[in-house]
Amino acid sequence: MSDRDFVVEFAAAASLLMVHLSRLAEELILWSTREFAFITLADAYCTGSSIMPQKKNPDVAELIRGKSGRVIGRLTGLLVTLKGLPLAYNRDLQEDKEPLFEIVDTVLPAVRLMTGMLAHLELRPERLAAALRGGFLTATDMADYLVTKGVPFRTAHAQVGRTVRYAESQGKELWELSLAEIQQFAPAAAADIFAWLDLTNAVDRRQSSGGTAIAQIGRAHV
Repeated sequence: MSDRDFVVEFAAAASLLMVHLSRLAEELILWSTREFAFITLADAYCTGSSIMPQKKNPDVAELIRGKSGRVIGRLTGLLVTLKGLPLAYNRDLQEDKEPLFEIVDTVLPAVRLMTGMLAHLELRPERLAAALRGGFLTATDMADYLVTKGVPFRTAHAQVGRTVRYAESQGKELWELSLAEIQQFAPAAAADIFAWLDLTNAVDRRQSSGGTAIAQIGRAHV
C-alpha cells in the first residue's frame, strides 16, 4: 500500500507503446506528403484545410503523435509524485487515479485509430520503387560480395567508396556501370556481382531472424 509500482509499470508500458505509435504516425505523415507520396491515407482519417481547398491533412496521425506527449507526461508526473514519499501510505497516492484513467482513455483510441488507418491506407508501389533507384543502396552488398571473393572488408569498403564516387561522376547507379568500369576499382569483381547489386536480391539476402527477406517478413506477419 505504500507504492504504486503497478500503476507506474502500466504507464511505462503505455508510454512505450505510444512512442512506437508516434513514430509510426510520423512515417505515415511524411510518406503521405507530396514530396514522398508513398501512401494515400483514407479520407476518413483526414480532414480538409480551413483555407486551402486542395489540402488533405493527416489529422488522425498528427493527433496520435501529439497524444504520445500526454501519456509520457503522465508517467513523469507519477514518478515525481512518488519519489519523495516515505515508505507508508500517504494521501499523495490518490493522485495516481487521474493519470491512470487518462492514459487508458488516450491509449485505447490511439491503438484503434492506428489499426484502422493502416487497414485503409493505399500504398503507391510505383513511387516506392522509384525512390529505391537512387542513393547507391546496394553499396554495402557490393562490399559484402567482395569479401566473399577474399577481399578484406576494410579494403572492400575503400574500393566501393571509390566506385561510388566514379558512378556519381558518370550520373549512374552501381548496377548501371559495366563490369570493366567496376573492375577499375574492384579488381576481384566478376560478372556475378550484378546479382548482388540487384535490389530484390539484396532484400531477400537478409535471411536472419527479423531480416527483410520475404520469408522472414511472412513469418513476422503470422
